[in-house]
Amino acid sequence: MTSPWEYAPAPESRELADLKQHYLMFVDGEFVDGGGQTIKTVNPATEETLAEVASADTGDVDRAVAAARRAYDQVWSKLPGKERAKHMFRIARLIQERSRELAVLETLDNGKPIKESRDVDVPTAAAHFFHHAGWADKLDHAGFGPNPKPLGVAGQVIPWNFPLLMLAWKIAPALACGNTVVLKPAETTPLSALVFADICRQAGLPAGVVNIVPGAGDVGAALVAHSDVDKVAFTGSTEVGKQIQRTVAGTGKKLTLELGGKAANIVFDDAPLDQTVEGIITGIFFNQGHVCCAGSRLLVQESVAEELLEKLRARVSTLRVGDPLDKNTDVGAINSAEQLSRITELTAGGETEGARRWSSPCELPERGFFFAPTVFSEVQQSMRIAREEIFGPVLSVLTFRTPDEAIAKANNTPYGLSAGIWTEKGSRILWAAQKLRAGVVWANTFNRFDPTAPFGGYRESGFGREGGRAGLEAYLDV
Repeated sequence: MTSPWEYAPAPESRELADLKQHYLMFVDGEFVDGGGQTIKTVNPATEETLAEVASADTGDVDRAVAAARRAYDQVWSKLPGKERAKHMFRIARLIQERSRELAVLETLDNGKPIKESRDVDVPTAAAHFFHHAGWADKLDHAGFGPNPKPLGVAGQVIPWNFPLLMLAWKIAPALACGNTVVLKPAETTPLSALVFADICRQAGLPAGVVNIVPGAGDVGAALVAHSDVDKVAFTGSTEVGKQIQRTVAGTGKKLTLELGGKAANIVFDDAPLDQTVEGIITGIFFNQGHVCCAGSRLLVQESVAEELLEKLRARVSTLRVGDPLDKNTDVGAINSAEQLSRITELTAGGETEGARRWSSPCELPERGFFFAPTVFSEVQQSMRIAREEIFGPVLSVLTFRTPDEAIAKANNTPYGLSAGIWTEKGSRILWAAQKLRAGVVWANTFNRFDPTAPFGGYRESGFGREGGRAGLEAYLDV
């Protein structure tokens, strides 16, 4: 099925990104060159080089941590909460003022549709700074005892799927609690973090409070292992998360990890199917499936499975795949050639193992890293596509007969980040939510986020919470 509507191109102007040819890292309040090998960041939709980015080496990491320590000891930890809040409110307002610039830059560097950068990533990043600014002078009332203290220097490593938003999730609570920060953005998506550094300078944030050190995995490893870092926060793969846990074991550093997922999205036979289909689409095809908590395993009650699949395929056929800067685009580019290769390998394996593959008949651009939205039916629990995180626009559909079977299948995973429930019965929602081993459970919706609500997982999805009152604990000595 194809869309009955023809959409004229509606591209956002890339000039809004104010793209520079060369970007420097940000240390001690200044943009400086790095000692590492220069990074060339690529537009995944066109494969063109966007800019060259200075990369840090271990000496630069040392300087950034030293700057953060000085800022912590001499300035930031001594400021009253209301003064820290003023800086954070300024940052939040500047993110809003520069929202179009940030949205276009994020789309160019990451490949996600402009409507997602514009309507989700940037506004939610600003909301995290607004929310946490409100906590800065109220920490005594956060439930962690009287006069809670900051930890010191936080070393933070973020992924490429939500570059600006993951930065906000980590930097905002750290600053609110009185800590200083050294952050390493992902190698493929460093640009919005460096523009954020300019926002920090524009907001008058004291030098050294926030430092941005681009680089590859070795820079992140040096930051995590640094002896003068008091707190490590990481979002990324489970494999790297395990390495980080081994590195910090016995050091006394506080650690939070938000890792992979293989979320179950459960559809009971009384669910409103049209609404459910929209939720399934949001759950797996938002941000090209580059979402740790994506609803990548769809569990459907047998009696409605055939009808739901028919509706789902029809709806997926209408998704527009293409230029991420076009406001009509629903599914943009895969972030990198490496990630596209992994998605291709795992989907080929699904066919080999006997699952039935259906891909949208959409026309893919000739250049860039694109993958058609794909739905696998007749999936068995033992298949790789049902067990491994694909991190792409690929949905695996399994069926169940009874609610107990649905819970058993949903929990049959080493991960535990998120889950979804679709039913008209409130009692069934509460029953299922209690039995699902997942940090976040959505009911009759999916991928809804709010800075006032904690987010995090269990088991191989990591530990600790980000967001809300509960997320403050990770940045306080309690």
